Amino acid sequence: MSLNSVTTPARGDPLREDILIPSEGGECHAWWYPPKSGKRGPTIVIGHGLGGIKEMGLNRYAELFQRAGYGALAFDYVGFGQSTGKPRQILDYWKQQGDWDHVLAYAKTMPLIDAYKIGIFGTSFGGAHVIDVAARDPDVVVAISQCPFTSGFASTLTTGFAVPFLGVLGIADTLFGWYRRVNVTVAGKPGQVALMNSHDAYSGYRSLLPAGVEGENSVAASIALQIPLLFPGASAKKVKIPIHFSICGKDSVAPAAPTLKYAKQAAKGEIEYYEDFGHFSIYQGEQFDVVTAKQLDFLSRNLPLEA
Repeated sequence: MSLNSVTTPARGDPLREDILIPSEGGECHAWWYPPKSGKRGPTIVIGHGLGGIKEMGLNRYAELFQRAGYGALAFDYVGFGQSTGKPRQILDYWKQQGDWDHVLAYAKTMPLIDAYKIGIFGTSFGGAHVIDVAARDPDVVVAISQCPFTSGFASTLTTGFAVPFLGVLGIADTLFGWYRRVNVTVAGKPGQVALMNSHDAYSGYRSLLPAGVEGENSVAASIALQIPLLFPGASAKKVKIPIHFSICGKDSVAPAAPTLKYAKQAAKGEIEYYEDFGHFSIYQGEQFDVVTAKQLDFLSRNLPLEA
């Protein structure tokens, strides 16, 4: 089954509704999980990581928040998944920041969302986005940054020998992509040229896709030039709202050391450090349960539901 033919609940489904949110260059496809109370209330906006789409587990977080009583809005970036926009699979950090801005602005207009009680949740590359958004958007009241990408330099070094090859691909795409797109693999195996090529990258990335969905494991290579220059963790010191960091001690693609350093700079930061958890294992089984229990506790204290 191709990604664009994924079957989702029909509009009007009481648990989830498909919506399109206007953004720059296209529309972000989103899943809206209304609060089970049926009343206007707090909502969590959710975005995925590097090349990720909402089918890769965001439904589990949205359903979790919905069961707890929150509304949840999980979206795909323009040009990815079920979102519109061409060319496809162009991964640009700053354009994705724009998608966050448009989705949040749209969320404030939705009847069942309290515009003064919006939280944000991002994982991996999405965790980076959350830090930057929390640092500059005065209307966001809480944030959760899970196994976040915080240092482009540190993450680039994890690819080892692939660094110069990624650079060459990035330059080629930047110069000639207008004529013929040059792609790079998102998640590869050790020894492969990919944005992530750790021992658990390929298997972990693929494990997030549900049965029957192939997804896309490549993006425009120009992102390879952008990543080393990104340091979203540096924005943590500008975050004034409560922000929860879920950090994996065995993170193979977003090293924990720089993330811990940055997280400690957040004025109202809360850090949960999971020494034996990995970047991809955090989405599965007991690790998922442990981490999300802490995240729900954080929300209950910082974005409480009305009695």
